[in-house]
Amino acid sequence: MIIDSIEIYRVNMPLIYPFRTAFGNDAEIESVLVKLTGGAQYGWGESSPWAAPAYSAEWAAGEFILLRDWFAPRMSGQDISSSEHLQDILSIFKGNPFAKAALDLAWWDLYAKQRGEPLWRVLGGKSDCVEVGADFGIMESIDLLLETIQGAQDAGFKRVKLKYRPGWELDMIAAVRRRFPDMVFHVDCNSAYRLENRAMLKALDEYNLAMIEQPLAHDDLLDHAKLQRELRTPICLDESIISLAKLEQAIELGACKWVNIKHGRVGGITNALAIHNRCQRAGIPVWIGGMLESAVGQAHSIALATLPNVKYPSDIFPTSRFYTQDLGQPEVVLSAPSEMRAVDAPGIGVEPNPEKLREMMVESVRVR
Repeated sequence: MIIDSIEIYRVNMPLIYPFRTAFGNDAEIESVLVKLTGGAQYGWGESSPWAAPAYSAEWAAGEFILLRDWFAPRMSGQDISSSEHLQDILSIFKGNPFAKAALDLAWWDLYAKQRGEPLWRVLGGKSDCVEVGADFGIMESIDLLLETIQGAQDAGFKRVKLKYRPGWELDMIAAVRRRFPDMVFHVDCNSAYRLENRAMLKALDEYNLAMIEQPLAHDDLLDHAKLQRELRTPICLDESIISLAKLEQAIELGACKWVNIKHGRVGGITNALAIHNRCQRAGIPVWIGGMLESAVGQAHSIALATLPNVKYPSDIFPTSRFYTQDLGQPEVVLSAPSEMRAVDAPGIGVEPNPEKLREMMVESVRVR
């Protein structure tokens, strides 16, 4: 398909309340949306590295500049025959997977629309229904956290993910497990620890967690492999798996027993598919993560979550969980307790609300 034009939008999406993790506290989510137009059709993608280079080396303002000055001019006017062709065009540029993902996701939406099929079917999804979980950041008190988890349990969620950082550790998880002895939990450390913290991390074995997500450094595999050999609890890698090559190394080292896939972190759906398929062959189950994207980015996550090796409820959230009103339409909603459905329309079936896009837009550009 020939790419006639590329529109790029940097937006600031205010959260209902700050999201607290080991990286810090965020009151807004900065995100970049891309619209690819090819002939009479167009596709949307979204990538949310956030305002600061904390989760990764990328940040939204930098991503916008890269797309405007380098990536979009290289793609515009090209006849891109496949998603692998798109990745090859961008391969001259080092790193920057979030920026590449915005274009890759938009290409997949456009491609599925041209085929007249929902994206989840194009990707080989097993069903339009996906399981999702509840995810809670650091709160003002453990009592408030317990009350919030009770609400998730009452709403029918099948698992809960808890952010975990220095000062919000064993006392917190002990209180949670006492109150909810049978519920499925895991903790997400967001790279907050090192091997010298192994005693505390090994103590988590006593709490029957489903997994410990990214306990050590964001770019580490070796120490994760050492730690996994000392733990009964499975390690899930997130930030460390930025490519298929890193996954191959993690498999060889035995660095994890689960993988979280975020399409932004790995450079798009093309690479996410490759990682999913390789994990399936290696017997490593996966689940889909997110970066609090609008309904546009989450629609791509839902499509990925329909794949057969997704074995754990994914981090895909209803709009009402974080936003007063979603930038995308239709908004993300639960179809049943702990479940969502992929939109049964060509592509992802979601695009920005024009009024909300204008309201939240920081800057924009069109490359032809």
